[in-house]
Amino acid sequence: MAAPPVPGEAPRLPPAPAAAGDGPDRPPERSETACEDRSSAESLDRLLPAVGGRRSPRKRTTSQCKSEPPLLRTSKRTIYTAGRPPWYNEHGTQSKEAFAIGLGGGSASGKTTVARMIIEALDVPWVVLLSMDSFYKVLTTQQQEQAAHNNFNFDHPDAFDFDLIVSTLKKLKQGKSVKVPVYDFTTHSRKKDWKTLYGANVIIFEGIMAFADKALLELLDMKIFVDTDSDIRLVRRLRRDISERGRDIEGVIKQYNKFVKPAFDQYIQPTMRVADIVVPWGSGNTVAIDLIVQHMHSQLEERELSVRAALASAHQCHPLPQTLSVLKSTPQVRGMHTIIRDKETSRDEFIFYSKRLMRLLIEHALSFLPFQDCVVQTPQGQDYAGKCYAGKQITGVSILRAGETMEPALRAVCKDVRIGTILIQTNQLTGEPELHYLRLPKDISDDHVILTDCTVSTGAAAMMAVRVLLDHDVPEDKIFLLSLLMAEMGVHSVAYAFPRVRIITTAVDKRVNDLFRIIPGIGNFGDRYFGTDAAPDGSDEEEVASAS
Repeated sequence: MAAPPVPGEAPRLPPAPAAAGDGPDRPPERSETACEDRSSAESLDRLLPAVGGRRSPRKRTTSQCKSEPPLLRTSKRTIYTAGRPPWYNEHGTQSKEAFAIGLGGGSASGKTTVARMIIEALDVPWVVLLSMDSFYKVLTTQQQEQAAHNNFNFDHPDAFDFDLIVSTLKKLKQGKSVKVPVYDFTTHSRKKDWKTLYGANVIIFEGIMAFADKALLELLDMKIFVDTDSDIRLVRRLRRDISERGRDIEGVIKQYNKFVKPAFDQYIQPTMRVADIVVPWGSGNTVAIDLIVQHMHSQLEERELSVRAALASAHQCHPLPQTLSVLKSTPQVRGMHTIIRDKETSRDEFIFYSKRLMRLLIEHALSFLPFQDCVVQTPQGQDYAGKCYAGKQITGVSILRAGETMEPALRAVCKDVRIGTILIQTNQLTGEPELHYLRLPKDISDDHVILTDCTVSTGAAAMMAVRVLLDHDVPEDKIFLLSLLMAEMGVHSVAYAFPRVRIITTAVDKRVNDLFRIIPGIGNFGDRYFGTDAAPDGSDEEEVASAS
């Protein structure tokens, strides 16, 4: 029978079987050290506990089990194949923050491996793994010299930039995009390019000092301490630092005895008291990980939101907002609408007249950009008092797939415009929009952003796209939503949630039917434009699929 917990300490989950040894913090990579160091690293494997065969796969605790993880990995990026549901309400504001888990423990205790096992067992998209190793402070020249001779204490709280950690974690919990430094352990310095993290429903923060700062502790919703035997941690650290970080065995042992072990005894082990859960034997403890995952699923269920139903019942029967601008319905514009709305129109004519409308729409939208007075000199040597664009740059962001049809017109009108894309689709089970993929230019927060989608019915997809831009620090009054056709419901939904976003379209239809399709509408714009097959029932499948 297990001993009763000590008062004031976190519960210790059952230890794993002795044969189930924990893996290293990170998989070993190609070594660049001398041959004798590689031999030393390989010989250390024999000191780790043997793993008694391959473990049988655990049952997922989620009800939506999949044989493959919901993502595709390429050489440059990871693309989620399962979408992120709304993280905001019908007012466009985040109702609950992302769920943050802290993983603490000694160096090489298996924190990263435990984190990855939790992510795998959760089987949900949009999980961010944030490592404390990224937040070492920038060293002075003197400290660099000390680090080169293994005389700098990287295991002391003062070695970490806690202010940057706290601000980064706060922004992630608020759904914001953040930039995270990349630390080079070979040169003991930060790399020039920082990585961008965004879209966290769950944040896993791991590090040796994860529980050493009061402000940081207050941001963590669950605190887990990974408790691994000191001998195993030493062997793992030796193997990792020799094979991955280019260290020699003598320097690693010197650093361990001088800094690592004393820091664990003084700063790290005492933080076990603030942990909610203590996990003995790290990743080998599948029972503990399954219990943690079950608790996290219950927390995530409390954060589920229903946006589309709220949009359908809110803000209706109100006057159209002042932020809406509709292209003047001249006989020419009315004639082009007649052609593209006609179900008998050929694909060639549909594309031709859609492009003409897109060009007129974008030209009209540009008149709402800020301009300032400027004077130029004509070839005749005379001054001309004119106007020039008062912003920094214009970026176009299309909501796939129909929104990308407006990119050629935007490029034709705006020279050197930058282009980004957002993929939003409807979950056929819940009816809610889900974010699947985004690619935005760097420093988009400084730009005026033209957000394009060809049809907007309920406004669900448009709201999600605007929320993504706001999360990337684009000011609300610098966002212009452009659409060939909108329903009044979509106009009201976007304007109510984001009253400073400028909404620009060529026409607004009154109604949306029970299937959230615009009436009288334009049909499935993407199918008609790209020539793909329409749904068997003749329905406007793209309007549903894009949650517009």
